[in-house]
Amino acid sequence: MKEWSLITNHGLVLAAISKNSKKTIREIGDDVGITERTAYGIVVDLEKAGYIKRTKVGVRNIYKINPQMPLISRLSDASVGDLLKLFGWQRREDKK
Repeated sequence: MKEWSLITNHGLVLAAISKNSKKTIREIGDDVGITERTAYGIVVDLEKAGYIKRTKVGVRNIYKINPQMPLISRLSDASVGDLLKLFGWQRREDKK
């Protein structure tokens, strides 16, 4: 049987970042099961579209998710934050 997923690699990269905003591109790729190069391209896509912001801290990057960004869907007005909350994500300001 052919392997497939309901969530795209872009969504999986966003989910990996939501679990640990300090991961390297290689770690993100490993989590998702894609190459480091593909993971980098997806991070660039997400940043250009406004879903994440990348900040350089020393030699590493820290990622911040913009939870207000809409899910691109004609069926819902839900945001990225709404989707990530389903997977247990909490904004840093919400954590106690």
